[in-house]
Amino acid sequence: MLYPMFMMVMLTFLIMLVTVRVRTGSVRRGEVPISYYALMEGDAVPEIVTKTTRQFNNLFQVPVLFYVGGVLYIAMEQSGQFAVNCAWAFVAARIVHSIIHLGYNNVLHRLLAFGFANLCVLAMWVAIVADAN
Repeated sequence: MLYPMFMMVMLTFLIMLVTVRVRTGSVRRGEVPISYYALMEGDAVPEIVTKTTRQFNNLFQVPVLFYVGGVLYIAMEQSGQFAVNCAWAFVAARIVHSIIHLGYNNVLHRLLAFGFANLCVLAMWVAIVADAN
């Protein structure tokens, strides 16, 4: 379980770096005043600034349930492979979601990846609880 959790941390840091690069680039090119980033309000910003910011923020929502489940799995010294497979599937789906969101951004494709990832977390939690008995 540690490795899928580590991969989510790596994805989060990668998206953070992309977000920082996009934001600094938008200021350097004069597309966005630096004051915009104080409250993230006001001026219209390029689409990529909005997408990267939302993608980064999104990695602190449902993934919290993933991390808590992973820590619980480790703390309870569980060894069920199904929960680990669900964790890896979640990570893969979140990578796909990020690529879609920051790339061609087809809402239906993004929804499918997001929905599948959420089902993976739910299945992981069900497996952890079932193995606790």
